[in-house]
Amino acid sequence: MCGIAGFLSTRTSTTERELTVDRMCSAMHHRGPDDGGRISRGPITLGMRRLAIFDPANGHQPWQSDDGRYTLVFNGALLNFRELRTELEQLGRPFRTECDTEVLLAALTHWGTLCLNRLRGMFAFALWDDHVQSLWLARDPLGVKPLYFRPSESSGDFVFASELRALQKAGGDFTIDPEALADTLAFLAVPSPRTLYRGIFSLGAGESLRWKGGRLEKAFYWDFSLRSRNERPCTDVREFTHELRARLQDSVRYHLIADVPVGLFLSGGLDSAVLAGLATQSGSHPIRTFSIGFDEAGYSEAEEAAATARHFGCEHRAAVITGPRVAADLDRLLGAMDQPTGDALNVYYASETAQAGGVRVVLSGLGSDELFGGYGYFEKLLKLHRYQRSWRWAPRPFRRGLAGLLCRGSSRTQKVADLFAEANTLNELAACSRRVWSTSAVRDLTDGRAGSASHPALKRLSATLADADPFETLSAWELQTYMADVLLRDGDTMSMRHSLELRVPFVDRPMIEWLWRQPSAWRHTPEKPKSALAAAMSDLLPPGMAGRPKRGFALPMDRWIRRDLRPFMEDTFAAPSVGRSGFFSVREVQARWKHFLSHEDERSWSRLWSLAVTIAFLNRRASR
Repeated sequence: MCGIAGFLSTRTSTTERELTVDRMCSAMHHRGPDDGGRISRGPITLGMRRLAIFDPANGHQPWQSDDGRYTLVFNGALLNFRELRTELEQLGRPFRTECDTEVLLAALTHWGTLCLNRLRGMFAFALWDDHVQSLWLARDPLGVKPLYFRPSESSGDFVFASELRALQKAGGDFTIDPEALADTLAFLAVPSPRTLYRGIFSLGAGESLRWKGGRLEKAFYWDFSLRSRNERPCTDVREFTHELRARLQDSVRYHLIADVPVGLFLSGGLDSAVLAGLATQSGSHPIRTFSIGFDEAGYSEAEEAAATARHFGCEHRAAVITGPRVAADLDRLLGAMDQPTGDALNVYYASETAQAGGVRVVLSGLGSDELFGGYGYFEKLLKLHRYQRSWRWAPRPFRRGLAGLLCRGSSRTQKVADLFAEANTLNELAACSRRVWSTSAVRDLTDGRAGSASHPALKRLSATLADADPFETLSAWELQTYMADVLLRDGDTMSMRHSLELRVPFVDRPMIEWLWRQPSAWRHTPEKPKSALAAAMSDLLPPGMAGRPKRGFALPMDRWIRRDLRPFMEDTFAAPSVGRSGFFSVREVQARWKHFLSHEDERSWSRLWSLAVTIAFLNRRASR
């Protein structure tokens, strides 16, 4: 796990490029405190910071081929590197280390672009070919690891890095993109390929990019329409359940591979219990587990997590997070953000707890809800989809009137109003389902200065999922938007802030491709979320686990915002602060805050919190 960076320019001196890359890598020291490196080849300088996971004594990057033609910087973990190494050795390739970076370079140079779908794990890499003077970047299929870049059409320069804060060290214009600001308010974070800054982009999940002669060519090498067709559908649900268990075992076994201590985030729910059970069964015993809890009744799963840990014989460590602690930590929390996000605090504290517990790698149950329909709103969206045809044919005055009535209600009814107003197809429904602030609210809050916040993935995913059934459509949307743009991005940012490698066994390309070849009814039963997962693991789980309601790492934010975090909220929403941000209406922001304080609606906190974080982020940026 690393932070990587590069500066490609035919008009900038080697010395200047190297100084720039050094600054970029220094800004990412937390991503790789174990080692660093830099190399210049012709017009490019590549750099990295290394968190040593495989073969810690070796694996120094940037890595060069023996003939000097290829140079690689790599962020991630190639979990099947030993199998690939064996195959390449049989083809006559020699190896000097037990590091996945050396294997990745050999695989890329031997198989070329065909190599990408042979890679198992998480990755973002940049490969320079000195013979043809080209740069090749790629990101893993589900977007676990990030990669940002800034091209320049006028000069042909190209800069990339694992974090936006590193790109800022390369200089240049970092003007806020109004469309991206609207995205932030609408979706909790900026969806790929945009970032908060105009002209700075995020490489998409399953996407590759090639620079040659000042020209860029982008391509998706993986999506749900390009997935493997080699997987055989099961003959019945019994075979499916048995095979699902085997696939999960296989994924966990691969994700435990490391030459450093590995731990596990443990809540009181099903997903992390599945991982704990399979990790223990694999021989990694006793595995270290980590959880966070709260003083507020009804939120904390500390007792359930501890009981699960006892059931599997884990070495368990828990931290109690309080409102006063979060208030005291706000400067560090906001400083850890590469872009504003309305999520991430839970991952920050869970990662801090795991780092204190002495592990360098930690597993997370993220991805299970997306694959098996664990979110309660899956059923609500499927019901709304059945009503869409009738709704489209209803007279427009009736539709406007009903939406207007719903907008005056709770957060739940406002959400339904937004969906009725903006969605006419299932893909549009999925695109709108994760909206926090509606289009009209974003327009009012910013006095029209922000964009429309239509989801940038709508056109592409609508085409990709043309043949998918309704559940597959919703599942794919969750995997490729909310999970990739919010959960995985926040997971990477906050775990790496603590020099911790976060792995997600449910987000495993071979397993997901196999699942997509099975009837969706077998992995999702209406009114029984994740029953397929529970059935596959029934003999391993603690008693009563299968029927336990989902809570996860939810924080009591509604209470904290009204109490311990209120001074921060009041200061952020004060007229000078809102005005300094440069985009927001003081009147509208303060009206929304007053409405929140005067109404008891535990679902509405995310809107106010995401708004406060965005304003605070903009003000921190302006003050630097």
